[in-house]
Amino acid sequence: MKSIFKAIAVAALGLAVFTAQGFAADTIKIGSAGVISGDLAPYGISALRGVEIAVDDINAAGGVLGKKLEVMPGDDVCKPEIAVNMATKLVSDGAQMIVGHICSGCTIAANKIYKDANIVVVSPSSTADPLTLSGDHPNFFRTIAYDGAQAKLMSSFVKNELKAKTVALVHDKGDYGKGQMELVQKEFEAMGGVEIVLFEGVTTGAVDFSAIVQKIKRSKAEVTLWGGYHSDASKIVQLLKKKRVKTTFFGGDGMYGDNFTNLAGKYSEGVYATGPNDTSNNPLHKELAVKHQKKYGEDPGTFFYNGYACVQALAAAAEKAGSIDYDKLRAAMFDTKIDSPLGPIGFDDRGDVIGAGFSVYKVIDGKYTQVN
Repeated sequence: MKSIFKAIAVAALGLAVFTAQGFAADTIKIGSAGVISGDLAPYGISALRGVEIAVDDINAAGGVLGKKLEVMPGDDVCKPEIAVNMATKLVSDGAQMIVGHICSGCTIAANKIYKDANIVVVSPSSTADPLTLSGDHPNFFRTIAYDGAQAKLMSSFVKNELKAKTVALVHDKGDYGKGQMELVQKEFEAMGGVEIVLFEGVTTGAVDFSAIVQKIKRSKAEVTLWGGYHSDASKIVQLLKKKRVKTTFFGGDGMYGDNFTNLAGKYSEGVYATGPNDTSNNPLHKELAVKHQKKYGEDPGTFFYNGYACVQALAAAAEKAGSIDYDKLRAAMFDTKIDSPLGPIGFDDRGDVIGAGFSVYKVIDGKYTQVN
């Protein structure tokens, strides 16, 4: 009797292994690593939807290498320590490619896991310079320009267009926010003619930002530049305007989009931000906007198109390589050119996107409008 039970158990195990191997062989798993809960969820959800629609489109066209793509969503809540745990789970669950993360600090932390596992990562929104410039992340690519490009644009616009002589640089102490303002600081120091009268970090998620608002007021900065995300920025902007502080508020892509204007309301008027170039006249951009509206009942969010382009790039590289083997796929990424909703893009030898950049936007009548 024991031998019968043993035979059944062995057969069941064999079936389980066969099923798992068959499943893995029939699909290519893409981990969508981002933030889909908490204050920054709108950014991650927009990117995830880009991934989902891209996967739908590619699967409808026959998939990649004859296999269907499968999305494995995760949520790092934009916290590096959670991102590491999430990355570990995605790898153990069989992720073969990664789109993400959203927040640069999470990408830096989690990529240690992906790099060791020989997995190519493409981010729609992580802009921190070290991800491509340090050489520590050879498996990393992105469909958005890096912070150095934003810093040059922000500082130049402030000096040449806004004609400011004094600026305050405020950040959320994170890898993205602080790093961005440090780059802006270097740009101002190099160009001259603009005095930095305040450089200060604040605690993200704080309820009361009165202390920093008072410091900005005392500094008499004509422009206040912000390194961080929309949730904190909306609170600071509201308080600045309620206290009648005469300063122009200017942030990076972390506060670009409807997430900021919805939270700040009427106080968002006149605020500046850098964000991905407006590609709304691109035919694929228009087509995808319709698909998004049909599937989700609303317009696309900030990183939807970048997320879509991430999947396009991975799929195109896999087809070019004829494999998802790490070395072959990574090599193909550098030689991949795609017609994306961002326009024709590729990647340079560091993994930075070629063909996509930043523009300056201003909130006019409650909507961000491109002004540069």
